Amino acid sequence: MIFNIQRYSTHDGPGIRTVVFLKGCSLGCRWCQNPESRSRTRDVLFDARLCLEGCGLCQQSAHGIIERAQNGLLIHREKLSEKTLDALTDCCPTQALTVCGQEQQVADIMTTVLRDKPFYDRSGGGITLSGGEPFMNPTLALALFKASHEQGIHTAVETCLHVPWHYIEPALPYVDLFLADLKHVDSDIFKQWTDGSAKRVLDNLKRLAAAGKQITIRVPLIQGFNADEASITAITNFAADELKVHDIHFLPYHTLGMNKYTLLGQPYSAPDKPLDNPAILDFAQHYARQKGLTATLRG
Repeated sequence: MIFNIQRYSTHDGPGIRTVVFLKGCSLGCRWCQNPESRSRTRDVLFDARLCLEGCGLCQQSAHGIIERAQNGLLIHREKLSEKTLDALTDCCPTQALTVCGQEQQVADIMTTVLRDKPFYDRSGGGITLSGGEPFMNPTLALALFKASHEQGIHTAVETCLHVPWHYIEPALPYVDLFLADLKHVDSDIFKQWTDGSAKRVLDNLKRLAAAGKQITIRVPLIQGFNADEASITAITNFAADELKVHDIHFLPYHTLGMNKYTLLGQPYSAPDKPLDNPAILDFAQHYARQKGLTATLRG
């Protein structure tokens, strides 16, 4: 299942790219900027600012599940069924209520991807799978990587690698670049902030490196989690000494995805302000370069 296809991207791998976003993730990172991607099934997002009072179309489509409330709508999300979600899809004239996620065949996705092949060829771009965690959909991910390779299209994946290795291994011959998150190397801190296993991620990174795959390490820097010299040092040492990668990207924390939690009716438990610490950003870049890495600060 996918939830978006973004064409003409220049921030998700080399050149001009088409990014296909797949639903499903096995982590629960507090700062996740795409919370609508976590579930492997469809989600309903509601923006009260766009809702037309007195419209009632969504209530008619989801009788007994959506009610008019003082601040907009009350959605009984636990009662949503596939049939109801089908009825709600495209029912709202203002897009105040949207259904996130759709099943698409590989051929249909590739039709969109291939529209921009001339741009990939000229710029060194291609397709990037993102999410969520693309390898939570291993069959679809593998099929898209293979189909792209057959068309001579460069392939990349944005991944947290928090999946069993046998989800990843079949795709290795067809993935040209892994844009891999390395959020922390401390198991307890990683578990506290992501609900996941750092060991699983680190083991998968080691296996990728041993397989000779091209890896760019990406480090989201979040205050209170890893935006400190000790954490950055440990992460960078692992990238340089254990993985022997060449490139590391530091991504300062921002709050651009915060409103999505409101749209999903979920609490937001990450910091409510962006990272504002030029000194720690300077340290991260300087230390990585000391370790022989090409360090990039990505906004």
